[in-house]
Amino acid sequence: QVQLVESGGGLVQPGGSLRLSCAASGSIFRFYTMGWYRQAPGKQRELVATIRSSGTTNYADSVQGRFTISRDNAKNVYLQMNSLKFEDTAVYYCNANAVIYGHEYDYWGQGTQVTVSS
Repeated sequence: QVQLVESGGGLVQPGGSLRLSCAASGSIFRFYTMGWYRQAPGKQRELVATIRSSGTTNYADSVQGRFTISRDNAKNVYLQMNSLKFEDTAVYYCNANAVIYGHEYDYWGQGTQVTVSS
């Protein structure tokens, strides 16, 4: 059974920083692409950042230069968020994705709330 558990969310002031963590357990291996997505109230879930097994990263334009995604060898994924803005307020979800023999495997965490407020 695959499980992704996010942590590190909370309330932060504009301009502040937070570091989100995602702990993966079960059959998640290094070749999975890991990512962070977010969903703000009244909006659809959107991509924040992804990181491939090679280390290649991709960021949404809205977070480019402010957020950094990383992963380690213990199945953990991180999102360092700096210079936070009001519009970063959302529930942030961890994602693991891979295509194995033509079948897509896609897993999600339960989400962690990030609120940017003065």
